[in-house]
Amino acid sequence: MQAKKISTNIPVDDIEQAKSFYQDFLGLQTEEFNLGWVARFTDAESGAHVQLVTEDRTAPADSALSVHADDVDAAYAEAQELGYEIVYPLTTEEWGVRRFFVRAPDGTLLNIVAHRD
Repeated sequence: MQAKKISTNIPVDDIEQAKSFYQDFLGLQTEEFNLGWVARFTDAESGAHVQLVTEDRTAPADSALSVHADDVDAAYAEAQELGYEIVYPLTTEEWGVRRFFVRAPDGTLLNIVAHRD
């Protein structure tokens, strides 16, 4: 698998209350998306970004990182072959991403995801 981008998923109680810190203080002015429970804020010049997450609406747990994969289907097959714990199976979500959750050997939960082009 090749990671195209990695996003830190920061747990927050309320995205609307938290976003001013990330936009105004950190300068992550571009709101790439906001589904109400997850939103990404990015600096247009540097690409620096974070994702704020209140709770994952479809998966059984919240992930620490979102890894944007070049081929999520191949990554899923590789994770299975290597015997990693799959916490949430490969799923195409209603908002258009295809993803699965895998637990790293250190216990970190990762959201492996591909957005539709």
